Amino acid sequence: MMPRTVVIAGATGFIGSYFKRRFLEEGWQVRTVGRDASADAQWNDDGAITKVLDGAELLVNLAGRSVNCRYDERHRREILDSRVLTTRILGGAVAACAEPPRTWINSSTGTIYRHAEDGPQSEATGELGSGFSVDVARAWEDELAAAAVPRTRKVPLRIAIVLGAGGVMVPLRNLARLGLGGHMGLGTQKFSWIHGEDLFRVALFVHEHGELTGPVNAASPYPVDNRELMSLVRQSLGVPFGVPTPAWLLEAGAVLIRTQTELVLKSRWVEPRKLLDAGFAFEHPTLAGALNEIANAHPKPSHT
Repeated sequence: MMPRTVVIAGATGFIGSYFKRRFLEEGWQVRTVGRDASADAQWNDDGAITKVLDGAELLVNLAGRSVNCRYDERHRREILDSRVLTTRILGGAVAACAEPPRTWINSSTGTIYRHAEDGPQSEATGELGSGFSVDVARAWEDELAAAAVPRTRKVPLRIAIVLGAGGVMVPLRNLARLGLGGHMGLGTQKFSWIHGEDLFRVALFVHEHGELTGPVNAASPYPVDNRELMSLVRQSLGVPFGVPTPAWLLEAGAVLIRTQTELVLKSRWVEPRKLLDAGFAFEHPTLAGALNEIANAHPKPSHT
């Protein structure tokens, strides 16, 4: 039997490298599009990208510069271009395929919804927010929608914060280890998240369920508030206490560590309504379980 083929764009990042490993473990043939020399096709070579995509069953685009930085003019341009231009390039390459992928899953973000502490934001009823991050997400999804690829189903995956051995957990765990793992700001802001393994399973599920169209929210059905998040981070590390951080101090600290307070202060309440209605079952639905799995899978090195 011929192995099934997936093309991963952005396979060297935190999520992309996890996806690549898991697809290989599941017996898929993996081809990659990226900037580095190890990729099967580079972004500046449209012909090579089309060749890599032709005959593949699934395209997963995870390309995009990290948003964990200060939003100065240069970084804003890089954040936008790394999402919109890569999506545009893939659209042209898919259109040029003799045998295009059946499904194209394109990253988007749960941040597209407004700051919400008053109720969950589903695909059907959620209200889009405003500001730079939302503008980027809209432009990203618009570019996907504009791709003229009639034989390929396109699904923007509105991904919540992904938990795993890297990503957002690193600064949160570092803060907790330093004794600064208390709640941030008021601590009432919602934290929507998804375990990396569940995100991988969502991608496969969306591919197999052709009835899923339009944006799909990829988030655990059980978000927590920031207070509970930081409490669970401390527990998973065995740290008994954490000093809370008021918003003004976060603003000052974020300048020093070159990031945006939006990453921790925005209330993201993303409801995975389409996935639940389609029968998707989360392997790591609760944050306590997810953090314990991550802590056990990646134990802290001992300093002996």
